[in-house]
Amino acid sequence: MPATKYQTGDTVMGRWPGSSLYYEVKVLRFDTRSHLYTVIYKDGTELELREQDIKTASGFQTRSRSRSRSRSPGRRRSRSRSPARTTRRSSSRTAAAVAAAAITESAPSTRRDIKLKDTLEVRLTQEDTKAAENNSNNKHEKKEENNTASKVNEKSEAKVEAEPVKNRYNLRRRKDDGDAKPAESQPEQPEDKEATVAAAPASTSLDFGGKIGAYFWLLFLPAWVLFVILQVNLEDPSLANFPPQLPPLEAFWDAQALGFVILWILFQALLHVLPVGKLSEGMPLRSGERLKYRTNGLFAIVASAAAVAAAVYQGVDLTYIHSRFLQLATATLLISVLLSIYLYTRSRYAPSDQLALGGNSGNLVYDFFKGRELNPRIKSFDLKFFCEMRPGLIGWCLINFAMALAEMKNQGLDAPSYAMILVNLFQLLYVVDGLWNEEAILTTMDLMHDGFGFMLAFGDLVWVPFTYTLQAYYLVGHPNPLSLPAVAAIVILKLAGFYIFRKSNSEKNAFRRNPSDPKLSHLKTIPTATGKSLLVSGWWGVVRHPNYLGDLIMALAWSLPCGFNHLLPWYYMIYFIILLVHRDSRDMSDCRRKYGSAWDKYCRTVPYRIIPRVY
Repeated sequence: MPATKYQTGDTVMGRWPGSSLYYEVKVLRFDTRSHLYTVIYKDGTELELREQDIKTASGFQTRSRSRSRSRSPGRRRSRSRSPARTTRRSSSRTAAAVAAAAITESAPSTRRDIKLKDTLEVRLTQEDTKAAENNSNNKHEKKEENNTASKVNEKSEAKVEAEPVKNRYNLRRRKDDGDAKPAESQPEQPEDKEATVAAAPASTSLDFGGKIGAYFWLLFLPAWVLFVILQVNLEDPSLANFPPQLPPLEAFWDAQALGFVILWILFQALLHVLPVGKLSEGMPLRSGERLKYRTNGLFAIVASAAAVAAAVYQGVDLTYIHSRFLQLATATLLISVLLSIYLYTRSRYAPSDQLALGGNSGNLVYDFFKGRELNPRIKSFDLKFFCEMRPGLIGWCLINFAMALAEMKNQGLDAPSYAMILVNLFQLLYVVDGLWNEEAILTTMDLMHDGFGFMLAFGDLVWVPFTYTLQAYYLVGHPNPLSLPAVAAIVILKLAGFYIFRKSNSEKNAFRRNPSDPKLSHLKTIPTATGKSLLVSGWWGVVRHPNYLGDLIMALAWSLPCGFNHLLPWYYMIYFIILLVHRDSRDMSDCRRKYGSAWDKYCRTVPYRIIPRVY
């Protein structure tokens, strides 16, 4: 195999397709068949470039400094447009565009640098390029255009020098008016569009209400979990009886409950590290690295079920979970807070390339809530992936099973009620499906973009097992008899939602991992300037978030067995609608910023967001 000019891991300057601008990129790999280099830009964009579109960073640094003083105000004025040249733009502006592309991270800091470091905008036109190639009867004009053309081709001759803030660039997309094209197929000449090279901030825009919102959620979320538990315990959990009477402080704490939670987490950690199951590869990080994950979730839930069955056979009373539900929630909340403190502390010593873009705002409370480090690991043990899929998710099923036993004990039943059976089976199917397709979680926003902090630690360990089990917890003290036709209708509704959820998620995961898979050739797409494409067929051609639609239908099926006597068991349905609207809004802003005009075309093609012909 012939030797490649650039090696994996090299930091070089890559030309952005369709322009003359070069940005710092990292080489990920080289395809010997297509002879293309896969590179990753600092904003996470991954593209394939030809060898002639890549230059060494040292060449840019040296030439940029040597040419930075070559232009005086007098010479700039001498190239201003004259009446004879009103039909063309000054060729020097094209050369200035090339100059902007040669900004490097190692440029020295000067007074002039400080004035230029905030934002440098350069407008490029096709007329500039054509002006360098057209023949003219005017010898002076022809000579000047030829000189300009040679400077456009020699992109390393820079005339402007600036120091980027914190050694990073923010690559903003061009505002294309026409249909988006794949980045690899863009024309070689500069286009009449706007390109901007600017110093990137330390973080992206803040969500969840920003810094003030972080304070609110840190207080509200734990309080809400404790409230719903206390409210459901009332003989009449109507909202007319709000707020529930607070028990004495000692009622919130039980050392045995803390020991039970710790034992459960350690047991799940043991199952996770066992060399059973597949080693899956995550999505590429900004550094180009792909982390390995042990995806043996199905084994973990089967082993957990066997352990629980053995415990019940030995006489262990699992109704303890129902009677100590408040204390178990408090103990788990304490563990999630301690874990979040550990995560924030260790993130202060993590390299900058291992931090999440959205959790590095500089505000302690916001970063503690959102999470700073993207993939915190203890050796090969990934803390975020483990918490996302194991203790809380499998614990959800354990709690539901304990509630079924508690219903039988408290109401003197020989078997759980139809309503309790439906809730248990529906939610068990949801969890087993997630663990069966555990590899798909590696392509989600939580794993790819969000840092691991209080938001995810609390959500995974506390919110999921102690609020998603609300329907089963409610049915223990508030039975709701169901007829067989009602049971059949609810089952059909659940299966319809599950089919939409699973089918759409499978399409998305397969397309993200290998868009060129022949099995996906029937799917229609809209290409974008990033080199990626947007699905506009299959379930993703019906609504923009068909997986959310399936989730919503399943949430309805989970709530219906509880009846309509109280609003509280419908809390999950209401919460889910709010969550989906928030996620949809965040996805909309992120995708519009990322894909530009291609996203606008996608929204015209698929107008409905979650519910067809409604929203």
